Amino acid sequence: MAIRPLVILPDPVLRQVSRPVERVDDAVRALADDMLETMYDAPGIGLAAIQIGEPLRMLVIDVAGKEEEPAPQVFINPEIVASSDAVNVHEEGCLSIPDYYADVERPAGVTVRYVDRAGESRELVADGLLATALQHEIDHLNGVLFIDHISKLKRDMVVRRFRKLARDRQPARLVG
Repeated sequence: MAIRPLVILPDPVLRQVSRPVERVDDAVRALADDMLETMYDAPGIGLAAIQIGEPLRMLVIDVAGKEEEPAPQVFINPEIVASSDAVNVHEEGCLSIPDYYADVERPAGVTVRYVDRAGESRELVADGLLATALQHEIDHLNGVLFIDHISKLKRDMVVRRFRKLARDRQPARLVG
C-alpha cells in the first residue's frame, strides 16, 4: 500500500471522464488499498481514482465517525440507478480543492449499482452522508466537481484562487 499524490484543482485531469474497470484483479485491489491509505492520510471520507491520476471508474468511501471502527467501502464501476425526490443540503469539501467548503443540495437518497473488490455485483440503498459522498465521488468519475453545483460567481472565484496558487507553486524560470 502507498499514499499517492492528490491531483489538485486546476489540473485538467479532474475534468476527465473515467473509463470502466474491465476486470477486478490484484492490480485493481492494490489500487483500492492505495486509495484508502491516501484518503485516510489526507484525511477524507471519499476518494475517486481520478483524484490520484487514475482515470478508472472506481472510488472508496468511509463515513464512519472518528470514534467508530473504520468501515472502508470500495465501489467499482458505480452508477446511480435511482435518486429520491427529497433533497438534503450538506457542506461539502474535496481533497482536490483543499480548504474550500460549500453547501451543496443533492438527492437525500440514492440507489447505487456497483462491483465490489471481490468482483461481485452489488446494489446499495444509501441516504444521509453516505448518499452525499457517493454522489460527490461518482461526479468525479464523470469529470464533475462539487463546485459545479454552486453559483457561477462562487465557482469562478474558487477556480481563480486555485489557478493563482498553482502559478505561485511553479518554479521561477531563468531566462538566458
